[in-house]
Amino acid sequence: MTIFDYGYKADTKDEIDSNKIVARIIATHKDRFEIACDNGKAYAQIKRGQFYDNQDSIYPTTGDFVLIEWNDSGDSMICETLKRRSSFSRTAASSDKNKELHNQHEQLVAANFDYVFIMQSLNSNFNINRIERYLSLAWQSGGVPVIILTKSDLVSNAQDFIDEVESVAIGVDIYAISCVTKEGLDDIKRYFSKGKTIVFLGSSGVGKSTLVNTLYGEEVMKTSEIRDEDSKGRHTTTSRNLIMLPNGAMIIDTPGMRELGMWNAEEGIEKTFEDISNLAKMCRFSDCTHTNEPGCKIQEAIENGSLSRDRFEQYIKLQKESLYNTDSEQYLKDKKEKFKQIAKLNRHKR
Repeated sequence: MTIFDYGYKADTKDEIDSNKIVARIIATHKDRFEIACDNGKAYAQIKRGQFYDNQDSIYPTTGDFVLIEWNDSGDSMICETLKRRSSFSRTAASSDKNKELHNQHEQLVAANFDYVFIMQSLNSNFNINRIERYLSLAWQSGGVPVIILTKSDLVSNAQDFIDEVESVAIGVDIYAISCVTKEGLDDIKRYFSKGKTIVFLGSSGVGKSTLVNTLYGEEVMKTSEIRDEDSKGRHTTTSRNLIMLPNGAMIIDTPGMRELGMWNAEEGIEKTFEDISNLAKMCRFSDCTHTNEPGCKIQEAIENGSLSRDRFEQYIKLQKESLYNTDSEQYLKDKKEKFKQIAKLNRHKR
């Protein structure tokens, strides 16, 4: 098996030293990585000076293609992360114990995937706002989002759930599946072709590992039952792993993430809420705050019922969160300016 079987596409921009070979990260264990390359599977470590002292270096994550110095008798050395064609990030809190402050930083989840499977189960886990959040990050990632509603055997009205999701997931494929009855599994097989990589995202207990096992044909991932009282599951996946199916398709299974902090997701939010973005362009004023200005098309749509207030409030919430997590200083400046505009408008009304 070669690196091309793992999805690598030779890029003329990749400058590869003759003493190095291309490998793919198939699992992460802090600063130690499991890799696959033309020489087979092995372990590798990062070249600390290269990644910690060089701000231009890209720290590797599961799915990355990297250049390594091969070692026959021990861990190989990762020298460089090659350019990504897609990547999925979220915010992660880091604490300064001395100052007792909590800051946000970017945490990479996966890289170089073709599709993002946004998975929710049809029990109390189902949440439209969470789907909108995942969609925004998925569109931002560069992969194609697909929504998978699992455990359809638990409900008699799966189509009603699909219809509800369709109202917020414009232009996204949506499937209801069951690994128990096999319903819908044939419909999603077209995504799993040789050389393609799909990243699974969703809360613990939604059935990510169960779907991996079903597609593989045997148990390669541990699974656990969800709690009946709250439909939550334990984190059976504790690290990010790339699994190759027998047909050559690859899955990146991720630990359960009930909530994802927004990180630099402005474009993804605009794509997810394209209906609101289009309305905003038609407002009378280019700097409309969408509160009480005359000629505001968003407020007009909310009043006539063509746009729900909940959806608009979710749009504003995700925008604020993304800007604050990515650039808190700019967020505070924009917030101050917005209050100035609202105060000025109210003065003119009196």
